[in-house]
Amino acid sequence: MARLVLVHGSVLNGAATWRRQRGLAGRYELVVLDRPGFPPGPPVERIDFEEHAVWVREQLAPGDHLCGHSYGGVVALLAAAAFPALGSLTVIEPPATRVALGHPACDAFAAGALELWARGPSEPEAFLRTFLTAVGSGFDPPSPLPPDLERGARALMRERGPWEADIPLAALRAAPFPKLVVSGAHHPAFDAICDVLERELAAERAVLPGAGHSAQAAPGFNDLLADFLERAAGRGRLC
Repeated sequence: MARLVLVHGSVLNGAATWRRQRGLAGRYELVVLDRPGFPPGPPVERIDFEEHAVWVREQLAPGDHLCGHSYGGVVALLAAAAFPALGSLTVIEPPATRVALGHPACDAFAAGALELWARGPSEPEAFLRTFLTAVGSGFDPPSPLPPDLERGARALMRERGPWEADIPLAALRAAPFPKLVVSGAHHPAFDAICDVLERELAAERAVLPGAGHSAQAAPGFNDLLADFLERAAGRGRLC
């Protein structure tokens, strides 16, 4: 059974991010990663997408299908560029703003994120709520935050900003595995980033409204992903 390696984004760990994907377990071996600094692991002082890309790459085996959401999408892009033996790569709204430099909405989004990390609230719940609004999430966390969510908010505050990520577009385009880019039709900055990735990576593109930034929770996502993975596997058998 082929492995589907799932990389979560900010705040939530793997189990919480990918709970809607459990139904794919009959078709794929689901490898739901919890990146360093997220429950159930211990907290860390710093979260860096480059370091996490190395960590993810170490978890991969030839033929794996890699899928990353948000910050985890940035991590997955970097990991995939250094692991051409993948079966496929799927990214969901990665905040890799440098790929769309010059697009007004994307530049404004990156500037707002930089301001939040530089001068935003110092209290985790207030920081988290400001962040969720900025990324277009409909999640309204309970107050006070439960322990795991407070830990996730503190991890968020320790992240290296994804606006600093340089995505190796040429290396990814040259890699032989198929690519899929998914957005949720809710934020012009994410639309711009995903449009650039579609073009520069010669990727397939899907737009799934209904779940905001968490497009993996939108209706039809699992069927879309399964169809893409099946076609990717068929392509691999022909090579």
